[in-house]
Amino acid sequence: MQRPDIFELKNGEKVKLPFSSVEYNNRISKLRNIMSNNKLDMVLLTSMHNIAYYTGFIYCSFGRPYGCVITEKKVVTISANIDASQPWRRSYCENIIYTDWKRDNFLKAIVSIIGRSEPPKKIGIEEDHLTLDMMKKIKSIFSFSNFSDVSKDLMTLRMIKSNEEIEIIKNGARIADLGAEEIVKHIKPGETEIEIAIQGRDKMEREIAKTYPNAEYMDTWVWFQSGINTDGAHNPKTNRKLKKGDILSLNTFPMISGYYTALERTLFVESVDDDSLKAWEANIAVHKRGIELIKPGAKCSEICRELNELFSELGYLQYRTFGYGHSFGVLSHFYGRETGLELREDIETVLEPNMVISMEPMIMIPEEKPGAGGYREHDILIVNKNGSENITKFPFGPEHNVIKNN
Repeated sequence: MQRPDIFELKNGEKVKLPFSSVEYNNRISKLRNIMSNNKLDMVLLTSMHNIAYYTGFIYCSFGRPYGCVITEKKVVTISANIDASQPWRRSYCENIIYTDWKRDNFLKAIVSIIGRSEPPKKIGIEEDHLTLDMMKKIKSIFSFSNFSDVSKDLMTLRMIKSNEEIEIIKNGARIADLGAEEIVKHIKPGETEIEIAIQGRDKMEREIAKTYPNAEYMDTWVWFQSGINTDGAHNPKTNRKLKKGDILSLNTFPMISGYYTALERTLFVESVDDDSLKAWEANIAVHKRGIELIKPGAKCSEICRELNELFSELGYLQYRTFGYGHSFGVLSHFYGRETGLELREDIETVLEPNMVISMEPMIMIPEEKPGAGGYREHDILIVNKNGSENITKFPFGPEHNVIKNN
């Protein structure tokens, strides 16, 4: 039996995607403008976030390469045989499948899309994603082509959100609030981090399924830390039991068709001591001022500088552990981090309408010091022409989040 290296499979029907055809057309049109301006004959996307952004398909690599070839006339995803026809059903475009029978059939799939008669003179690639090994292989089959990095240009496009993106981000923020509300119901001494986190995760996943019945459901989760475990914002949940007076860090992260949103809150179990209250209120003061500073025309570095000054006045700057916020969008927390839109000292980006950014000051006081623990608040804001809209509604501060459940 002759087994193919590559093939096409249209099994079933195309499904409803998270965005309209007009939305995907607009995104691809803007990418093709970049191609034209840089005299690119072809762009090869390989990252999870950019393939999802331009086609709707979110891959799970398991060590296999995935791609999307975009030319003046074609948009085609490349996927592994293990996924069968799901990449075609869940994408805006065409798809070609490569098999595992021979090494590097992925490269044959690329060639099959563009043909051999007229190799591309200049190819756009994602230098911030391609491994050195894959880059060598791609250059070996396109030995007469020149290569140009498009990752920063594509990131810049993603930083400005469309109305359709903003709608899904707003729903994500609403669902993050619901997860937090559910978690608070279960906070009391003796309960474990893991069991409390499960309640919030399940609440969010069910609400996502209710709101988006045609979506794929993946990677919605909760970080819920207590006591010493609050020192790191991304520390996994454990089986630690809550005790009266514990500091808590609540983090809900719903993902809707690749779009992450987030909510973080500091809480305490039944009571809060004076030193912890002082640190908590300092972080909240910075949080409130940061929210006021999010508006069009503000420069990221200048926002950071003013908040540093406030933390210094309050006596807690030395405990700061993170930039003050970052962009939100497709797979934003990990794979699609938009590093050009972060509230840090070294980012000179000026805020514009339809940018979406968090305000999330955090400090960590080591265990041996008064008020020990990690303090975090996190809201998501949409920049508009008049200022910004805070789409996070779950309350923050001691008047709301010293939790006393019977």
